[in-house]
Amino acid sequence: MNATNTGLPGGVAISHLSVYDWPAADGVCGGTPHMHLACSEAYVVTGGRGAVQTLTASGYEVTPLQAGTVAWFTPGTIHRLVNEGDLRITVLMQNSGLPEAGDAVLTLPPEYLTDPETYARVTAIPVDAPEEEQERVARARRDLALEGYRALREAKGPQALAAFHRVAAALVRPRIAEWRERWRQGAEASAAATGAQLDWLERGESPHLADAAVRSEQPAARGKFGMCGRLDVYAN
Repeated sequence: MNATNTGLPGGVAISHLSVYDWPAADGVCGGTPHMHLACSEAYVVTGGRGAVQTLTASGYEVTPLQAGTVAWFTPGTIHRLVNEGDLRITVLMQNSGLPEAGDAVLTLPPEYLTDPETYARVTAIPVDAPEEEQERVARARRDLALEGYRALREAKGPQALAAFHRVAAALVRPRIAEWRERWRQGAEASAAATGAQLDWLERGESPHLADAAVRSEQPAARGKFGMCGRLDVYAN
């Protein structure tokens, strides 16, 4: 077993996010409401101001965001970022960036959540298309997700949210083996490495210290169209 974690601490990943300033039908500027099913996510606000709207079984909340705010939420939290002025965030993602690698379901109306193929047709960004077309698709899927989000917010009782949870879980089920492998190579391996290091130290040994290293990385892509805004993303 490799007892040194070569990735970011704890098997997390980061991206830099400039939240969309596109106005929606309700007059609010911001991103696409969605939910993660197996990952927590954290926002470290580095500039501007705004808010994150959240919807869970406990109800609807609004958390203000400004430079210096750190906010985080667990799987099952539907979240919508609101940009009230140049909102910029460093996003910390559990499980080696799985939230941007598949662990996300947009709050589309139910007719678009019936199967993975139907869902993909309205959510996939054509990466080889001109930037104008990528933006058009990103805005269209944001607006479509807001339709489903408003319906969930306005629903009486927990039934609508529970139904969304069920169809979201069904949509991602074909990818669970892939997700599990990412978890094993990232967060699980990182925790196991710490366990091995503690065992050595408890015995008065320290072989892992000879493997100490420093690493740095520049973004692998800049300005990518994400769910909530333009992303600078990293390989780790």
